[in-house]
Amino acid sequence: MSPTSIQVVAAVIFALALIHTFSTKFFEHLAHTRPTHSGVWHLLAEVEIVFGFWAMVMIVVMALMTSRTDAVAYLDARNFTEPMFVFAIMVVAGSKPVLQAASTGVQALVRVIPLPAPIAFFFTALAIVPLLGSFITEPAAMTLAALLMRDRIFANASKTLRYGALGVLFVNISIGGTLTPFAAPPVLMVAAKWNYDLMFMLTHIGWKSAIAVFVNATVLTILFSKELKAMSYSSDSPYKGVPLPMIVLHGLFLLGIVVFAHHPAAFIAIFLLFMGVATAYPQHQERLILREGLLVAFFLGGLVVLGGMQAWWLQPVLMAMDETQIYFGATALTAITDNAALTYLGSQVEGLSEGFKYALVTGAVTGGGLTIIANAPNPAGASILKSTFDEGAINPLGLLAGAAIPTVVAIICFRLFPF
Repeated sequence: MSPTSIQVVAAVIFALALIHTFSTKFFEHLAHTRPTHSGVWHLLAEVEIVFGFWAMVMIVVMALMTSRTDAVAYLDARNFTEPMFVFAIMVVAGSKPVLQAASTGVQALVRVIPLPAPIAFFFTALAIVPLLGSFITEPAAMTLAALLMRDRIFANASKTLRYGALGVLFVNISIGGTLTPFAAPPVLMVAAKWNYDLMFMLTHIGWKSAIAVFVNATVLTILFSKELKAMSYSSDSPYKGVPLPMIVLHGLFLLGIVVFAHHPAAFIAIFLLFMGVATAYPQHQERLILREGLLVAFFLGGLVVLGGMQAWWLQPVLMAMDETQIYFGATALTAITDNAALTYLGSQVEGLSEGFKYALVTGAVTGGGLTIIANAPNPAGASILKSTFDEGAINPLGLLAGAAIPTVVAIICFRLFPF
């Protein structure tokens, strides 16, 4: 079937958005070297703005090429549950009571690991917190890990360590959410239709992911152990003073949003109640990351709008591959399109073998750390951590280099132990 003219235009706009994504470092540099119009350059350098901006361009072009009614109808037909969920879970997971509980748990592990405290903390944040994403969802785990590591590690690390840690964090979050069928977006897309229940995930995918997560965290910790050991480290958490009842209440808010992740009317209601409590008890809060959460939601919303027009070329590409090709193809394609979109398209095809399904899902999560757009939680981590990078921008090539070896480790674990 030949693509329509609007589909072709949408593909071109999608390509422009990808180019823009890889050019944010350039725009950030212009903001510093050409201060007269620094506001414009700063705006164009915000990676969270990119896909939302180009999605708006696409809707305007669609309205001009067809009609305003058709453009609005297309927009109304998109499912924005995931962007709304990521916003809600990100803000709640980044609240002081939740961070205090997470920090307390991490510090307890740091005390029992027979290593210098900075090294033990670094390993715990990159190995344990990503696996926690299988239960509290990947966006929540990403938010917790990024906030816990930002001031202790990233703010004091060398450029090489920063990009290495970012790459491992993104890869480990992507694969670390696969112990359960409800935490990783690409698994969520197919879990019900393909009967990927808890036991299936644990026995076929989860244990392999856990091995890769620990190997990645261990290798990076060993490689940079000298630098990590030299870092000043305090066991005193910046998150303290919140009473236990308030921590429990926030834990219930987090749990409620996770349980109703597919029902925006429910989890938004819980989120609004959370906002009411946060407003009523400001002494138990720090600044909520509302701006960061909204920017990430804008980014993901733009990806939903633009991605909805890419099936005409993406699905034939996927379906032309065998099981080995689909694994490596999904790993590569994930870098330029959200991995949940890949598995969703695959779920629409009938008669796929179990091996093909496995290859598609594992390939999609394997490539989830290669770029900021590869996995839904990545923009959340980038938004929190980018201030620690040169000129406040993450170099896409630096991220790609940092994620390359962890991705290879994931490939080995998934391919060494096939379906």
